Amino acid sequence: MFSNVAFSAIAFVVALGILISIHEFGHFWVARRVGVKVLRYSIGFGHTLFKHVGKVDGTEFVIAAIPLGGYVKMLDEREAPVAAHEQHRAFNRQPLWARSAVVVAGPLANFLLAILAYWLVMMMGISGIAPLVAAPEPGSQADLAGFRSEDRIVTVGEIETATWTDARIALLESSLGADKLLDIAVESADGSRHIRQLAVTQDGMLKAQGDAVANLGFSAWWPETKAVIGLVVAGSRGAEAGLQVGDQVLAVDDEPVDSWVDLVKAVEPAAGKRLLFTIERADAPMTLEVTPESVDVEGRTVGRIGVAGDQTGGVPEKLQVKVQHPPLEAFAGALQRTWDMSLLTVRMVGKLLFGEASLDKINGPISIAKVAGQTASIGLDHYINFIALISISLAVLNLLPIPILDGGHLLYFAAEAVRGKPLSERVQIWGQQIGMVLLGSLMFLAFYNDIFGNPV
Repeated sequence: MFSNVAFSAIAFVVALGILISIHEFGHFWVARRVGVKVLRYSIGFGHTLFKHVGKVDGTEFVIAAIPLGGYVKMLDEREAPVAAHEQHRAFNRQPLWARSAVVVAGPLANFLLAILAYWLVMMMGISGIAPLVAAPEPGSQADLAGFRSEDRIVTVGEIETATWTDARIALLESSLGADKLLDIAVESADGSRHIRQLAVTQDGMLKAQGDAVANLGFSAWWPETKAVIGLVVAGSRGAEAGLQVGDQVLAVDDEPVDSWVDLVKAVEPAAGKRLLFTIERADAPMTLEVTPESVDVEGRTVGRIGVAGDQTGGVPEKLQVKVQHPPLEAFAGALQRTWDMSLLTVRMVGKLLFGEASLDKINGPISIAKVAGQTASIGLDHYINFIALISISLAVLNLLPIPILDGGHLLYFAAEAVRGKPLSERVQIWGQQIGMVLLGSLMFLAFYNDIFGNPV
């Protein structure tokens, strides 16, 4: 358990270090190009862990203790007195176009990183899970649309879906428009093709708590396997009861368990209730008493015993997909994917700001660290893909018109362009205070969702 947490933390810090370094380098590089003197280039905040003084302008290159951001400190008369012979190199003395270029360079660098990352993985080839759906939840929109177990989603509207991730993104995009019937082309288990008409609503997908796609009744198909235990978490209820790797669960409270899905269905509704497991160990039957602990998952209480199935067989061939393109085609695909994901992110932010999506969709560093660890453990292709996605999110977040973010500075510059002179220092200070409150509230909500809404 500790090693998993440590691995996720390392993967998170590495990804964040790359993203912050690229973002701040954008500011740094353009500042130097337009003649601004850079005093410090810092990755992280707080106590200095490492410092190197450069030969050009004596710029300090710093790595600090808190890796949740960074900054480029430039010569600026608003922050400290500037010698007369260097005033022409102060940021505040630069023409409006130069200051705007310096500010926009950070988010632009993140977009360029995303393009490069997507290009790389599209040339390497990224492995994925085929978009086969499990039997939908009874009464759900997927069930009403006629989806059946092992339906393979071929297109969502006009969008081709080679992987389950592609299908999820396409379904999520569809939820950002008006409520509608969405044509989804599927290939059934027998090879026949059908068009399923899925009713997609914002209320059903975005405003409801939990996973937006799961709210439609969808989940990924996986072949039924016997309830053989492949992992027992130390200190869990399963470990305390004596369950061991290799045990096959035959029944729970005398109800037959034919597959791992049957075991999950028996355990989840039994939080805090004593269950009698009939298992087979070394070809001999035996019984154990197990009491699932209560865990909150997306607003509902479920039972957990801290065991996982035997995955030694790996991913079935039927589910394995690898998408790969030649260099030029991959580059065009990278540009398109960066544009699509940027637009999706902007639209989702808009839905959140206008109350058209549940606030539990906002994740913080704990959830991001978990995903970083998961993608890194799957493979380099998935980890690079994750970095691209977070880089886009970072760029979009920084372009929001909130003072203290890059978008806030651009908002000030737009006002200056209209007025013909900068906003007063008093107005700018008020804006900074409002921005700090808004950003602080967003961070609090993200941490709250991490800790209470999205348990890891």
